Amino acid sequence: MTAHLDNPATAAAPFGDRFAHVARLDSLLLLSGQVAVDDTGRVVAPGDAGAQAERIFEIIRDILAGYGATLAAVVHLRTFMTNLDDLSAYAVVRRRLFPADGRTLPPASTTVEVSRLFLPGAVLEVEVTASY
Repeated sequence: MTAHLDNPATAAAPFGDRFAHVARLDSLLLLSGQVAVDDTGRVVAPGDAGAQAERIFEIIRDILAGYGATLAAVVHLRTFMTNLDDLSAYAVVRRRLFPADGRTLPPASTTVEVSRLFLPGAVLEVEVTASY
């Protein structure tokens, strides 16, 4: 198994060059935790879990597109939230993007509450594992 660290051209590079967006192992993509930031690293919609979820999944879509993948390739989500009371706002976005339609199930998932994230105003961080 060969590992590659990468930042696909379909998504803005991580601000500050602090990490790679993706670790790629053959046909498995392990995405770094994504927070709701614009291309300059500013937090989008500080404190708003629903709006941040929308932005996070836009970023994730862009990263996956760099490998010819879509959200349908996601096999696991790991979510860090600063307040589990915001779970319903996050769940609305997740259910729309990963519906259970009787034939397919949403990806495996882990969600945990944390005391804070690394950027003030960020209330969600999402890591994705995808098979493409």
